[in-house]
Amino acid sequence: MKKVKLLGSPALATATELRSRYGLENHGLTNPGRVYWNLPEPALYEEAIFRQEGHVASQGPFVVSTGKHTARAAADKLVVREASSEADVWWGEYNRPCAPDKFMALASRVQAYLQGEDLFVQDLLAGADPQYQLPIRVITEHAWQSLFARCMFIAPKTRDALLQHVPQFTVIAVPGFGADPRVDGTRSETFIILNFQQRLALIGGTGYGGEIKKTIFTVMNFLLPFQEVLPMHCSANVGASGDVALFFGLSGTGKTTLSADPSRRLIGDDEHGWSESGVFNFENGCYAKVIRLSPQHEPQIYACTRRFGTILENVTYDPAVRALDLDDDRVTENTRAAYPLSFIDNAVPEKMVSAQPKNVILLTCDASGVMPPIARLSPEQTMYHFISGYTSKIAGTEVGLGIEPELTFSACFGAPFMVHHPSRYADMLASRMVRHGVTTWLVNTGWTGGPFGIGKRISIRHTRALLNAALEGKLLKVSYAKDPVFGFDVPKSCPEVPADVLDPSSSWGNKDDYWRKYDALAARFIDNFQRFADGCDPTVRAAGPKRVKR
Repeated sequence: MKKVKLLGSPALATATELRSRYGLENHGLTNPGRVYWNLPEPALYEEAIFRQEGHVASQGPFVVSTGKHTARAAADKLVVREASSEADVWWGEYNRPCAPDKFMALASRVQAYLQGEDLFVQDLLAGADPQYQLPIRVITEHAWQSLFARCMFIAPKTRDALLQHVPQFTVIAVPGFGADPRVDGTRSETFIILNFQQRLALIGGTGYGGEIKKTIFTVMNFLLPFQEVLPMHCSANVGASGDVALFFGLSGTGKTTLSADPSRRLIGDDEHGWSESGVFNFENGCYAKVIRLSPQHEPQIYACTRRFGTILENVTYDPAVRALDLDDDRVTENTRAAYPLSFIDNAVPEKMVSAQPKNVILLTCDASGVMPPIARLSPEQTMYHFISGYTSKIAGTEVGLGIEPELTFSACFGAPFMVHHPSRYADMLASRMVRHGVTTWLVNTGWTGGPFGIGKRISIRHTRALLNAALEGKLLKVSYAKDPVFGFDVPKSCPEVPADVLDPSSSWGNKDDYWRKYDALAARFIDNFQRFADGCDPTVRAAGPKRVKR
């Protein structure tokens, strides 16, 4: 940093040009080095390159290594247990408590660490609907992180708005600072700690951009239900007739890929709110997995990896010719691209629509290879599967995952980011679905013909054909079979999809193995749902699977 100060960095002359009147002293940050306020993308490129934080690849994307963490450190997230929010937090595996005095001590050390250090500040907005926007501030020690934050969230439109910006929640990200578990009560040197009373989050010991993104999502998940807005871990798009579709799912299940449909306009790829006025995106950008991305099957996302303004995390490239290698997983399976939503040709520029959803798609990646590729759910079955949130964690999306997918249940298809009890979000979803006559589809993007290692991943071409048929109303006109385990309706036919694809048992060599595997999955569902049964209506509890012995 001394070398940077001595030489003068590219944006030195304009570092405070867009400074908010609400200064860093309000966050306890005193005596920093040079503070770079609200730099635009070109200036952040120059600063990041000047500071040797990454490189520019062919056609303009900025390539960066996130260091030892190439995925979210979900086990290192903590929430400060304090009086104003304690009763509203779903304490447990995903919301582990942190004592207020521990947080204050750690915050003081972070403030001391940042004295004399150059900082990058982005004053931004979370939420495209002005009625529910949250003014935020992201303070980072790296220029590329500032570029990431600016890409992911919504920038105020005028200079005056920046000067008057007062954040209602602030994130301070310091990858170079590690906690001391013996002193701070953390699990490791890595920490993501949210304090709702102080409207402050601290991120340290990790440079993974997704931690900044998901911290703000967690904040929105806590705040919006108080305003009767349902926060959702979903992508959303809208058809030519104004029909909105929501795609729920964990990372790796296909939310981003399947919602980027050339025949429909994209509202957003990951985080949305559902209000009485319609659906709105929380973000300005998309954050897509790009490992083995195909220009044939994902042409729009593939094109984004070749553009100025895209940040590529942990993607390999040839340093001589700067050509990307999206097939290389030596660093991680979880290679990522952050790019503005406007890079998608048919994106909704307002990032919001004043229309209610017509279809809800619950995406699951079934690594056991037994679930059908698509099924229609009743309202009660929708609630059961939404609360269950069954899928398989795909390699690389969280720290500690290996190559083999890990069967998991993640309430509301995003348990790590849900602050309230899942039943609160589920009740809000149920009331909206009944009120607006929504049809729900369970779509399996996982394996068929056998479990992982034996079967194969369901063809994205078939998945797209099934989704198109569902969204266009064609699947409402075909005959259905009742699934003997889960009781949901499975279509017997679909345009452009072979009939045997719709029946996963037909692709297994040994039918007895298939039913044993299906019964084992049903048992896992039943066991998992016991955690939520007491808070659910009997009709929802009865909508789960029935064990079938053969």
